[in-house]
Amino acid sequence: MMRRAPLLPAARRTGVPGAPPARRRGVRRSVAGALVLPVVVGGFALQAWGGRDGERMFHEVVSHLATRGLDSLGEAQLYEKAARGLLVQIGDPYADLFSPEQLAAFSREALRNSYTGVGMQITLVRDTATVTRVFTGSPAAQGGVRPGDRVVRVDGDGVTGIPLEQVTQRLLGPPGTRVQVQYHRPGTGAVERTFVRERVKLPSVGYAVMLEEGIGYVPLNGFNDTSGDEVMRALVDLRKRGATSYVLDLRGNTGGSLEQAVRISSLFLRPGQQVLRADFRGARDETYAVRGEPLVPDAPLVVLTDGESASASEIVAGALQDHDRAVVMGATSFGKGLVQDIFRLDGGWALKLTTGRWYTPSGRTIQRERRMNAQGRLEEVPPDSVAERPVFRSDAGRAVYGGGGITPDVAVQRDSLVGAERELMRLLSTRGGVVNQVLQEMAVDLGPGARPDFRSGSDRRDDLLRRLEARGMMVDPAVYRAGATLVDRLLEARVLEFAYGDSAAFRRTAPRDRQLQSAIEVLRGARTQSDALARAAARPSAPRTRS
Repeated sequence: MMRRAPLLPAARRTGVPGAPPARRRGVRRSVAGALVLPVVVGGFALQAWGGRDGERMFHEVVSHLATRGLDSLGEAQLYEKAARGLLVQIGDPYADLFSPEQLAAFSREALRNSYTGVGMQITLVRDTATVTRVFTGSPAAQGGVRPGDRVVRVDGDGVTGIPLEQVTQRLLGPPGTRVQVQYHRPGTGAVERTFVRERVKLPSVGYAVMLEEGIGYVPLNGFNDTSGDEVMRALVDLRKRGATSYVLDLRGNTGGSLEQAVRISSLFLRPGQQVLRADFRGARDETYAVRGEPLVPDAPLVVLTDGESASASEIVAGALQDHDRAVVMGATSFGKGLVQDIFRLDGGWALKLTTGRWYTPSGRTIQRERRMNAQGRLEEVPPDSVAERPVFRSDAGRAVYGGGGITPDVAVQRDSLVGAERELMRLLSTRGGVVNQVLQEMAVDLGPGARPDFRSGSDRRDDLLRRLEARGMMVDPAVYRAGATLVDRLLEARVLEFAYGDSAAFRRTAPRDRQLQSAIEVLRGARTQSDALARAAARPSAPRTRS
């Protein structure tokens, strides 16, 4: 069971083609895209002191705080806060210290690796943990749990009204242990089941579908321990269904395992082609190259990116772009060209630390400059225009750009909203959490009886507006009415996703997805990758610079 999280990955470096063995025992490598800033109540950095003098001073401070400080914390807590404060002081925005519980949550939610539990995703709806997804083959699926079921008791204790994190922790536990769950099912009443906890694998490819003209579509939402195998299975399935070209959608994919990025790139590249080079402090540099035969060596390919495509996503997009193996379309990616290692510490704790910088096959770094502001928060330095960024060359001599993310070969804005819709979206975005909660609530209410052709309408729009106002969000009625088509699309997608899964919501929204439709136009009728690249070159794109 999990909640959606914006964080990102680090996967064990074993059994991956093209990846050398781990440099040292107990280290996990990540190219996580999300920024994880430690919460610091206190902490300081050793400055003028060095060696044993600094160590002695540090222990003296902790000792005085623990024994003489008014209302001070215990010694163990002081050391933890000092360690977290030190990580803030070194200026590494990706560094973090994980307790055993935090490490488990990071692996489950940020890395989307397997975890031990019941196998259902929950969210809070009207102060009750409500099931929004059940994972195939999990104990919850085998026990007949359905989306919309509301968890009310766990092992006899009521859980209505308590924080979602606490419900999650009660459902998790060691493999083979039992947990008794009572939930309320609309139209049925109370249902009680006893589950045996198992290891649950979270999919990174939720579905794969055929588009028009023999075009296969694979959305990849993360890079966890099984992502390479999942993409491979999706490609094989689509090829059996007649796919002769493909779209790999990395939009919103904030990254993950470096090794899985190599594995996925290797599905399209030829043996010996470089995927990336990484430079590390205090360790040998490493070059990652393709070692196995590609699954899809020649079929035309488009990779979609946006501003949230980060780290491992950028490794894949950058390698395929440098080797002229894909047309990259959409918007410029996030710009994270750093590598993190996760070091195991005593007592089940772990340290995540930036240890290296990686480069695409053409030698470019795509790291976007970021800095700490006066409040100690990370902020992005405004990116330069393409014309001011360094130019590199792909295998075929095409211009590709370093610095500030992966620049697409064809820039396509995702926003296809008209003026009134855009104004309403801007307004709704100011209270995005409330809007998301209301949409999810309505999906739970409407989903069980929704048909595949579900459509919104004035009654449901009015209902949504009333629910927003009940939560203190005032919306100008004129703006709301003018943006009615946007409201309908948001509600229809959420209800269909709840009732029939991600693929149903995708099919409803795909016709208005400008980036996807542009990818289809490039691939339509293309027989080779060269055809697709030529079609892309003929389209309007980002400005070019002189080499």
